[in-house]
Amino acid sequence: MNKEFQIEQYVENLRVCEFPACTAEYIYIYIYIYIYNILIIISPKLKKSNLLEGQELNLYITSTFMLPPKLGGVLFGLYDKEDNKKYLEVAAVGKINKLLVRYLLSDGKVNAVNLQNPVLAEGRTQSLILRMSGLRSSQINLELYVNCRLVDSAQGLPSFVGLPSKTESVDVRTGQKSYARIQVIHLGQQLMNITSVFNWEHAFSKIKFFSTFQTKEMSLIRNTILECQVCGKGWRKSLNRQEMAGFHEPQSRCHPNPCYNGVSCMESMMFPGYQCGPCPDGMTGNGTHCQDIDEVPADTGFVGHQTAGCCVRRTCETLGYKPCDVNAHCVMGHNSDISCVCNIGWAGSGNICGPDSDIDGYPDGPLPCIDNDKHCKADNCANTPNSGQEDTDGDGIGDQCDEDADGDGIKNVEDNCRLVPNKDQQNSDTDSYGDACDNCPNVPNGDQLDADGNGKGDICDNDIDGDGIPNVLDNCPNIPNPMQTDRDGDGVGDACDSCPEVNDPLQSDMDNDLVGDVCDTNKDMDGDGYQDTRDNCPEVPNSSQLDSDNDGIGDECDNDDDNDGIPDILPPGPDNCRLVLNPSQKDTDVGDMCETDFDNDKVTDLLDACPESAEVTMTDFRAFQTVILDPEGDVQIDPNWVVLNKGTEIVQTMNSDPGLAVGYTAFNGVDFEGTIHVNTDTDDDYVGFIFGYQDSSSFYVVMWKQTEQTYWQNLPFKASAQPGLQLKAVKSRTGPGEYLRNALWHTGDTPGEVTLLWKDPRNVGWKDRTSYRWHLTHRPQVGYIRLRLYEGKALVADSGVLIDTTMRGGRLGVFCFSQENVIWSNLGYRCDDSIPDDFILYQKQMNVRT
Repeated sequence: MNKEFQIEQYVENLRVCEFPACTAEYIYIYIYIYIYNILIIISPKLKKSNLLEGQELNLYITSTFMLPPKLGGVLFGLYDKEDNKKYLEVAAVGKINKLLVRYLLSDGKVNAVNLQNPVLAEGRTQSLILRMSGLRSSQINLELYVNCRLVDSAQGLPSFVGLPSKTESVDVRTGQKSYARIQVIHLGQQLMNITSVFNWEHAFSKIKFFSTFQTKEMSLIRNTILECQVCGKGWRKSLNRQEMAGFHEPQSRCHPNPCYNGVSCMESMMFPGYQCGPCPDGMTGNGTHCQDIDEVPADTGFVGHQTAGCCVRRTCETLGYKPCDVNAHCVMGHNSDISCVCNIGWAGSGNICGPDSDIDGYPDGPLPCIDNDKHCKADNCANTPNSGQEDTDGDGIGDQCDEDADGDGIKNVEDNCRLVPNKDQQNSDTDSYGDACDNCPNVPNGDQLDADGNGKGDICDNDIDGDGIPNVLDNCPNIPNPMQTDRDGDGVGDACDSCPEVNDPLQSDMDNDLVGDVCDTNKDMDGDGYQDTRDNCPEVPNSSQLDSDNDGIGDECDNDDDNDGIPDILPPGPDNCRLVLNPSQKDTDVGDMCETDFDNDKVTDLLDACPESAEVTMTDFRAFQTVILDPEGDVQIDPNWVVLNKGTEIVQTMNSDPGLAVGYTAFNGVDFEGTIHVNTDTDDDYVGFIFGYQDSSSFYVVMWKQTEQTYWQNLPFKASAQPGLQLKAVKSRTGPGEYLRNALWHTGDTPGEVTLLWKDPRNVGWKDRTSYRWHLTHRPQVGYIRLRLYEGKALVADSGVLIDTTMRGGRLGVFCFSQENVIWSNLGYRCDDSIPDDFILYQKQMNVRT
């Protein structure tokens, strides 16, 4: 068979076979034809060939990779070796969820095309196919498929200029050079070697030779294609009077039957490719999901239907037995799984609980748990919270209560390396850290910041963020962005630009809401902290901005959160897996597709901090924003935050100005709890936490003063603090500064700054070296707030039901004001939009009064 006939045959195969539907055996055909497509762009000699005359020229780039959340990277690129000029580049922009395609035009400019909505950077493996068609015509088209779904396309784009005739000057690069965690595969990855061959008589054999190096890559592509076969139709075509193996018959959308058991299925040209017949007699629904007409409503406490009968809904109260320790309570998950949680002041597995004096999640003594739960081990600091149980010298005494934590014979108060043994105490620079633990031993850096975690402090690291771009050239020196994308051309990369679409080189953000002042409208009609131009539900409060199906409409105002054609609530719904694509609605109890993992984030609901949000799985404050509330004050220093135990414990070490450490995750309804402990007896000022944070002028704060005291600066007004727990709504006209500082210190309302919502009537201050546990419930959709405080096992303060809608959701964090050595331990948050029972009772009482 001559080579012209082979190429023609491969082209015919390509024309009749849609890429996602072809079987794995024909992958090598694609290698040959794709590389040949590139070759005829590259080589003028091949352009003269008539082998593909009349055929549309397509280029497919396929990748299987994993990107950490909100992190982008180059997937594939063709560059000039000498001047690094881009010919073609495909990159994922994780922060704003898009694929960026750049290619060279005939006028020497680079055309950039944004393909929107692909959620690529979410820490999960993704399969991507980019089709570039019309490469030989005056206009080209782009189609982007992610996990078998067409997510975006661009038509009628300017033509690609092609590659230079000196093909040895072209460099092929993939994301593997920048990201060790990314697995990237590309068809034609050996292009550099292949394109150096111009003699067509040898080119074809060279292509075959180099394709052998792609065996590993092809196995990954094979898996991608096999997964994608459910999306496309198979084909069978006679070529040159013989059947070509590897193409299969049209795939039926009705096999296996997606309809309800016993309901007929018919092929359809309408989405999703099939239509179900009517539900059986006595049942109602859309054919894919049917339910009994006389089904007992869920709110009666029963489930079932007239065929199978009715039974009591399974709850902790209806179990008929007590599965938990007497000092624990039962928790029921989405799929009726049971877990036991020790009560406040107790710790253990839940089946067995023991006293926990410091309320950090570890019992004072060991417990005989049969499952070897780590929380059954004795607390190595029984009276000081340390939820990570850190023990540097391994002596059985936790670092928080060990006078010599590193075991070098020098007590912590005198040791310049508290957690690293260094008997010589050598310190080459002028900071307070000895050389043994100083990440810049020859350059003073008291903050010891290390953005990329490489052990070298930022002040002496030539590449602070570790993205391969030196600081002097990096347009985001503190945030990894090897692409250096800068849409507005202001010299600040999109990855760190607070206004990525508006030229703003100063990056001013006076209200600390992560939106630059030049594009900050402060127009927020629903009060959820997101300005209307950036809010995916501008008329419905949804601080989390959750958009499960990535359709640009937030779940709070989307009638079909997973876009599977089954409405969330309205007929023919409700969808039994609201966040998981399941048009068949198969259901043996809860929807089968989401029975143990409602949001399909690979974390079971019982362990998931937000079982209805795939974006949040666990409590983590390792990434936080520092907000200084008195930036002009010079009497005290700024807070120094230390984060421990994978983001669930925070320590503030300094006697500081008022400040916040705010996590980046925003919430709608949330339960927020933690243990607070002042680990000193040398001061008496404010400690607390925040919720509903929207900007530095808008948040709720729970704050607690130990003793009565007048603030030492009487300007701009006298501020008097009283002991006792307080809950305040901050809505400041002035923002961070002396007015807000004094308003926070003052117990009571300060017009235009702070409103006191509740104060503990006991007027009792916190005690030194004593652990307290708080539990906050916030339901911003109805304005519900309730705060409970425990000392040991006893409830000592309860705000009762408070109603306030000043902030309808926001971020969480911790607060301190002039108080050193504060520990926030065993922190935990959990998304929850359910309305508490006491809110209903409160409403009834209010109605009776009116």
